[in-house]
Amino acid sequence: MDKKNSPSTGFGRTEETLRPDSPILLFDSGVGGLTVLGELRKLLPQAPVIYAADMAGLPYGTKSEAEIAARVAGLLGRMAERYQPRLVCIACNTASTIALGMVRDVLELPIVGTVPAIKTAAALTKTGVFGLLGTEATMRQAYVDDLEHQFAVGKRLLRHGANGLVPLAEAKLRGATISVDAVAQAVKGLVLQHHGGEIDTVVLACTHFPLLEPELRAAFGPNVAFVDGSQGIARRVAHLLEGQGFARTTPDRAVTTGDLADFRRLEDALSRFDLCDLIAF
Repeated sequence: MDKKNSPSTGFGRTEETLRPDSPILLFDSGVGGLTVLGELRKLLPQAPVIYAADMAGLPYGTKSEAEIAARVAGLLGRMAERYQPRLVCIACNTASTIALGMVRDVLELPIVGTVPAIKTAAALTKTGVFGLLGTEATMRQAYVDDLEHQFAVGKRLLRHGANGLVPLAEAKLRGATISVDAVAQAVKGLVLQHHGGEIDTVVLACTHFPLLEPELRAAFGPNVAFVDGSQGIARRVAHLLEGQGFARTTPDRAVTTGDLADFRRLEDALSRFDLCDLIAF
């Protein structure tokens, strides 16, 4: 998922001049990217991280492609200039499927995106029928069509845009109790499709959705497996940064484009990911 195998890290820097405290910039529309950060911490525990949440732009799933592409590319351009990251990870399926190419055109940095784990799910399904849950914006992307045509030949992929899961995941991280009924209501459009009763594997194609996996398991029942791309993304980041030195000289930061007072309501949850310095962008 990197732009190129070049030693350049952008803004005139090279790996030889890269500071050990240069951070990984992990970007998402909200808190969903924390699922990726959790996996990344396991592989690169010493790597400094800036977690950027575009809370002012949330939700992405209801926006147009043009809006998302312009917003993500513009924000990441300004953030890269301010924070001088060694790598940018777009930990958001919607932003990646729409804006990844534009971001790579804007930034001379290694860029890792997030794509639905269709290949993995197609290999796992025993019934030959598997589901894809994401935002409505992700579901209609040609990128998803290409993944289906490439990896799901002879299988049946059912898609559903479950925008309603995003606010439920955000609320859960703020400490709210989320009912299984609310989650089931948001995903019923998947199982009510023709052949929906045969689904045995579901791709969680939004980084918010794994935050609701216990509720999703209860809603779908014990015979459905769930897959997401967080581990693969973390492995890709670790591979691209292999051999680089890391030094965390300050607490890792979580940055919001939205209201800082509201963002501080997530302080307890963010601290579980070692994000102890909350600031506004």
